[in-house]
Formats: sequence, C-alpha cells, structure tokens
Amino acid sequence: MTKLIDVVPTWDANADGLFIRKDQHLSDDFLTSLKEEKNNSSEVREGEYMRVASIPVIVVEKWIREGFNVLDGTITPQEIIKRLKAENLEDFITTEKSV
Repeated sequence: MTKLIDVVPTWDANADGLFIRKDQHLSDDFLTSLKEEKNNSSEVREGEYMRVASIPVIVVEKWIREGFNVLDGTITPQEIIKRLKAENLEDFITTEKSV
C-alpha cells in the first residue's frame, strides 16, 4: 500500500518566464491513517516521544522557503501545531493530546 508519493517537479512557462511546479499526491489511505491515529491518540500512553503530526514533504519545503525550517531543531511542536492550524492543515495533526 503506497501512502505517500515523492514530490514531482514539472517545468513550465508562462508570460513571466520559466517556473517549476511541484506536486505531491497524498493517497486516501495516508489521510485515513492520520485521522485514525488522531482519533485513537487519547487511548495511547506516550513514552519519551509523541508523534504530533505527519507533514508531507511538499509542505515542509514550502515552509523552509518561508523561513520556517522544521528540520533544524529550533521549531517546537507547539509552533508546528499552531502553523498547521493557521494554514488549515489540521488533517496532518496526529494527536488530540495537549502538546
């Protein structure tokens, strides 16, 4: 079962010049599994680490271009959740618990 497919760049042109368009297919299975994980999260006892979100590469790349680098270790889980909510990307949040 394929859950996530890599980002696919496409070269194109318009009146402004050349540009690269990036797309990423998110399967229904992937989105369903995130929803199930979120719904079941209150019943799971967390250990040292808790998964709070599963963010597609296409979103991470966009955020990095905007100066919000979730890969550098300085961004907190609270900031990530806040950003996902602000951009109406709550489907990628995988917990109902307070972070």
